[in-house]
Amino acid sequence: MSVTTDPGLEQYVLRHIDPEPEQLHRLNRETHRRCLYPDMCSGHYQGRFLKMLMRMIKPVNILELGTFTGYSAMCLAEGAPDNAAVHTVELNDEMGRMIQENFNQWPHGHKITLHIGDALQLIEQLSRQYGPWDLVFMDANKRNYADYYQAVMPHVASGGFIVADNTLWYGKVADSDAHDAQTLGIRHFNSIVASDPHVEKVILPLRDGLTLIHKL
Repeated sequence: MSVTTDPGLEQYVLRHIDPEPEQLHRLNRETHRRCLYPDMCSGHYQGRFLKMLMRMIKPVNILELGTFTGYSAMCLAEGAPDNAAVHTVELNDEMGRMIQENFNQWPHGHKITLHIGDALQLIEQLSRQYGPWDLVFMDANKRNYADYYQAVMPHVASGGFIVADNTLWYGKVADSDAHDAQTLGIRHFNSIVASDPHVEKVILPLRDGLTLIHKL
């Protein structure tokens, strides 16, 4: 069970980790004020984890599937090396202006390139142009997670990583009565990853579930 299911414990965690940068705090607040489904924003806890993960892995070529308002891409860029490039893909073209403005104001925004379109249609093109990927952060349509995985894995460098968000999906993955398309998509993805002998994998009960996948 994620600690974020306990509000008191979550607040304890947030008080004992690095503070959320002011610009990200404002973006988080604005996302909750203006956007539908604001929980899609990575937020303070997961954002600090993503930044530290970048510090540890030191990826140079990074692909993000699912930008939303840009919070997670900004965290990836914050922690990545100075010569890194973050390519992030967002389906909703109406979000493009807001996202780009957020990137332009971020001190690490020069590392980020926004691509508008369907991730499944862009993976091959972007991978040929900018890959292989040292790290892929997957946070787009949950129904398509298995398809994203199969499409992007050939373009992940040996020793590279895939980080998949929402892989516990509000606990519904373990609920036998849950049969909505998103839950089924995440379950299918989790099963594929679990049975893949070419990767190491672990699911962290952080926020809504975060799967770390290491390509051998």
